[in-house]
Amino acid sequence: MEHNKGDLTPEPRVAVVVFLLKGRSVLLGRRRASVGNATFALPGGHLEFGESFEECAAREVKEETGLEIRNAEFLTVTNNVMLDQPKKCHYVTIFMRVIVGVDAPKEEQEPQNLEPHKCDGWDWYEWDHLPQPLFGPLEKMVKGGYDPFSS
Repeated sequence: MEHNKGDLTPEPRVAVVVFLLKGRSVLLGRRRASVGNATFALPGGHLEFGESFEECAAREVKEETGLEIRNAEFLTVTNNVMLDQPKKCHYVTIFMRVIVGVDAPKEEQEPQNLEPHKCDGWDWYEWDHLPQPLFGPLEKMVKGGYDPFSS
């Protein structure tokens, strides 16, 4: 059944996001979007039909930051119903992890902002000193004590 954007009951969508870790830092970008605008979020995006989580992680990170990754590891999944946003949405979010220098190119490669209409830019932030405000699903994990560095 076809749905249009005017539907009152949007369907859940699947997002794949990536914790890119370097030392005790994580790569975050400030969103420019109808959902979570001006919040800091991990790189990632929608899972495409037939795509594995690993393929989606690599594609999205490359599209958004220019970084080449491999061996993305599944960490966890969250169920995010965001009714407080201008555009109500429901995402099942798959969180992956990549350790820079191990699963990604050498640390010298800097992330680029390849989608400036969607993001104000990427930077590395110390896990213990994250910028505010964080994107809802990420903030929920951080407040819940989630640690992407533990195995």
